[in-house]
This record gives sequence, structure tokens and C-alpha cells, in this order.
Amino acid sequence: MAEIQLVMKTTPIQESYCQMSNEITIYTDGTAGSNPGRGGYGVVLIYGKHRLEKSGGFRLTTNNRMELMAVIVGLEALKIPESKVVIYTDSKYVADAVEKGWLFKWEAKAFKNKKNPDLWLRFLKVYRRHNVRFVWIKGHSNIAENERCDRLAAEACSTMELMEDSGYITDSENSVLF
Repeated sequence: MAEIQLVMKTTPIQESYCQMSNEITIYTDGTAGSNPGRGGYGVVLIYGKHRLEKSGGFRLTTNNRMELMAVIVGLEALKIPESKVVIYTDSKYVADAVEKGWLFKWEAKAFKNKKNPDLWLRFLKVYRRHNVRFVWIKGHSNIAENERCDRLAAEACSTMELMEDSGYITDSENSVLF
């Protein structure tokens, strides 16, 4: 499994995007080469002076799956239930699905005709353990932590040891072409 974890690394954080003292801040990003294609995610978690970076890569996946996977991996890294969390993402797909309430309507309809139900169900399980809010940020806009997530995701999908995204493969096998 191609995963990078660094703990207690200090990196300057742009002041306008710093967390409040009682919040955990998570930055996320995902990428997929030819969409679908090789993909990866990058996550930076920050709480006070503590920092954790995580990443992973997949042989065949989509950009949206990697954006969502980054959020899931970040939330799954949290050890204390009911943590107050702010997630900064450049994915409108993820941020709007939650903040605009679309996700909960999809869930009520058992994700009928929606993509990535496997990941959305996994997300909901961990999301409901915490107090989470999303902030959409423009990608590639010189926000240091978002740029770091972008690099982690790119590095993760360029390694030779890529995981299989079984949810994507299953979903694409069940797609109706005609």
C-alpha cells in the first residue's frame, strides 16, 4: 500500500486558513490522470502543533472518487469521537453534496442512479461520528496546505505499488451501456 505518514512536521500555514484552537483542520485533494485512470489522494490534518499527512494511489479510478476518498481517509484518522472538524476541499462535488444537503437526499433514495455509493456510505459512517463542516477553496490558488495535498496525491498515483479501487471496478462493471 503506497501510503505516506508524517507526524509532527511543522510547515507554515497561511493565517487566513488556520484552524481555531479547538478545531481539527483537514485539507484534502484527489486526482485521476485520464479520468478514469491512475488516481491518488492527499490529506493534511492539523491540530495545534500536530500534523499528519496521508496519501494513497489506485490503478484505475476517477477524480471524484479520489476527492471523496481523501475526505474519508482524513476523517477515519481521527481518534476522538465528536471532534470539531473543518475540511478544506477544492471539490465542489464533495463540499456541495454535504453542505447543500444533496447527499442526505441521495441516501434517502438508496443512492439510486448516483455514482460512488460505496464511498458515500463509508463517508456517512465516519462523518456522523464528528461535527464536520466543509469549506470549498479554489484549487491551485496558492493555499500551501491544498498545494501539499495536490503533490501528495500526484506522488501517490505515480508509484508502482497502486491499490485496486474495487468500488470503481464494481460500479463500472454494473453500468448499463445501452
